[in-house]
Amino acid sequence: MSDQVLERLNAMIASGEIAPGTMLPSERQLMDRFGVGRPAVREALQSLHNNGLITISHGERSRVNEIDAATVLNRAHGIAKLVLDRAPANLEHLKHARRMFELGMVRLAAREATAGDVTDLRSLIETQRDRLGAPLEFIDSDMGFHTRIASISRNPIMVAVSEAMLKWLFDYHRNLLFWSGHEDVTLTEHARIVDRIADRDEEGAVQEMSRHLDRSAAAFEPRG
Repeated sequence: MSDQVLERLNAMIASGEIAPGTMLPSERQLMDRFGVGRPAVREALQSLHNNGLITISHGERSRVNEIDAATVLNRAHGIAKLVLDRAPANLEHLKHARRMFELGMVRLAAREATAGDVTDLRSLIETQRDRLGAPLEFIDSDMGFHTRIASISRNPIMVAVSEAMLKWLFDYHRNLLFWSGHEDVTLTEHARIVDRIADRDEEGAVQEMSRHLDRSAAAFEPRG
């Protein structure tokens, strides 16, 4: 019975009958509407909550969440971490996927970037420079730089994919990454990438990004 309730609630959310940000009907209303008992309704609501579709708050009716690509990929973060922990060889597949993605994004950035995009990227480099000596903040800035390049696509799915892949990589190795002695190299490489983007030099941007990823790849090696 709970599966039937779950299917119908999913359909109501997908159709927009229950819009993001609004409250679901009360448990009693759902019981009456679907002709089921409270356990079936509660189990269905818990499944929706576990999938990130709704938020259950004690003492309040459940609320439908805003759903976008970032929401979906964030829900996958725990599974991605488990995959990397249990089969470290998958890290190489992730690194390869990231490389293909980044090279495609930087090529598009060199083609489509506005003056504002270039200004933002240069500002992010300076923010990262200000975080020298704070490794975790430096890494967060590094992620922000690469995600900002992806955002030039004006495609929210690309941005969400960039954030997800970088988060999976960096979170998996956050305690193992040692940037001491490499921060200035990273900043220089980032600056070269932005220069090529600003020049609308697609091939040059791809080459600079490729060198950057090749050089930094050693920071991501399977545990043990």
